[in-house]
Amino acid sequence: MNWVFLILAGVFEMIGVVMINKLHKDRSLIAILLLIAGFGLSFLFLSLAMRTLPMGTAYAVWTGIGASGGAILGMMFYGEPRNAWRIVFIAMVLGSAVGLKMVG
Repeated sequence: MNWVFLILAGVFEMIGVVMINKLHKDRSLIAILLLIAGFGLSFLFLSLAMRTLPMGTAYAVWTGIGASGGAILGMMFYGEPRNAWRIVFIAMVLGSAVGLKMVG
């Protein structure tokens, strides 16, 4: 269950990051509320996952999901550059997180 919590923490981290971008474009109450909810739930689920997972592994996987997911969502919805090198480096971040799980 701890890995489910960690994945949820990463997904909510992505939501929080996307809402920061949305807030820059449209200062709406819904964007502010979703930003607060996204990061709040992200920290909640991260803390639940860290009850049993080592801090280093949990933090690396959490930031990997958030950073990679944010980059992918930026490419999909916000017109950020899409090129092979970006995809390679996103895959490296995700591969590193999986590697930590495999050796830890």
